[in-house]
Amino acid sequence: MKVSIVGAGLAGSEAALQLASSGVEVDLYEMRPGTMTAAHTTGVPAELVCSNSFRSNLLHNAPGLLKEELRRCGSFLMKAADCCRVPAGGALAVDREEFSKTVQDMLRSEKLITLIEKEVTEIPPGRVMIAAGPLASTSLADALAKITGSGSLYFYDAIAPVIDFESVNMDRAYFQNRYETETDTDTDSQADYLNCPFTEEEYFNFVRELKEGERVSTRDFEKELHFQGCMPVEAIADSGDMSLAFGPMKPVGLVDPRTGVRSFAVVQLRMENRAGTAWNLVGFQTKLTYPEQKRVFRMIPGLEKAEFIRLGSMHRNTFINGPLLLDERMQLKTDNRIMFAGQITGIEGYIESIASGYLAGVLMAGIGTFPAPDTALGAVLRYPTETVTDNYQPSNINYGLFPPMKKKPRGGRRARREAQAERALKSLSEWLSALSAEK
Repeated sequence: MKVSIVGAGLAGSEAALQLASSGVEVDLYEMRPGTMTAAHTTGVPAELVCSNSFRSNLLHNAPGLLKEELRRCGSFLMKAADCCRVPAGGALAVDREEFSKTVQDMLRSEKLITLIEKEVTEIPPGRVMIAAGPLASTSLADALAKITGSGSLYFYDAIAPVIDFESVNMDRAYFQNRYETETDTDTDSQADYLNCPFTEEEYFNFVRELKEGERVSTRDFEKELHFQGCMPVEAIADSGDMSLAFGPMKPVGLVDPRTGVRSFAVVQLRMENRAGTAWNLVGFQTKLTYPEQKRVFRMIPGLEKAEFIRLGSMHRNTFINGPLLLDERMQLKTDNRIMFAGQITGIEGYIESIASGYLAGVLMAGIGTFPAPDTALGAVLRYPTETVTDNYQPSNINYGLFPPMKKKPRGGRRARREAQAERALKSLSEWLSALSAEK
């Protein structure tokens, strides 16, 4: 059997590697660098666009559980991410360039994978996996509209800026992890987050300018829809002057070591690369114009003379109506030779895309069935096939997607999440045993 995969992003790359490991020959198509998108900057497979963070690594958080399941499943891209990680407290963040280069090397070293740099404008014959991601080209989107008969839905996604560390004013900024105390870390080591503290007056001045800043205009024929998990910072500010102080700028768990008190609000920066030369503004995805980003974000204490390695941007993401179009194996109901994987199905997030690619590769190789719904893999990948809604929207992995426990453990929300994680890993172990026997 030979499979064509359209898109060498996170899902397509993982699926290709899983198929090749099962002895299946793969033609992996990637339109970049010949045809670029509004968000990508390279032609390298598995380029991370919005952020370098894969989110929490903790088991009581659903993203952390999903990562642990993928590690136990033998995900190639999880292995790459763990090899390329940079300090990020309880989260998994990676050096973007190193991560993509590692995935590219994995693909090129696999003899059964042929990486083809060519834009796909028509659905290839034979067995096909569409993993074009949310930034599919117009030509491919048109081809998908023909076979789905329903066109594409869309929403807007935004990217956070990246700052040159040498331009940060360390007389104002300080290193500290949230809820960290002197006993939590070695005093000779540096905390993972850089913090820019605001006084009350500085905060409200910043919010005012942020709300008044010029924004990139939406084209006339497009209705503006934002995915809730990646809201532009100015869109959050529009909902109320204190919304940022209770959101991405919340100061809880942070104490300025120079004053010994908690600031009114704080902007956090996270390391973008292992060298520590580049730092991104956490939660500061934006659709402000480039000149306005420089003007407004230099109002952040410590970033008065910030040099921007990359400015934020906004792009349109497309996805199909998965519950309407896909069967239980993520195949097109009207043509089961075509399978979909990744964000184009309506799941959202880096780790979710890798999970989708992993399972799509396993299923297309003819091995196994969906994991149980009480696993993170089973929960997130049932979302684009089983959701019942008239307004289908992208979703990250979250414990709300899991079936309820028959008996709720005592001890509050965290105890429930830990119990759900324990149940999930037990179910996953049983699924992997069955998968191994089938191979």
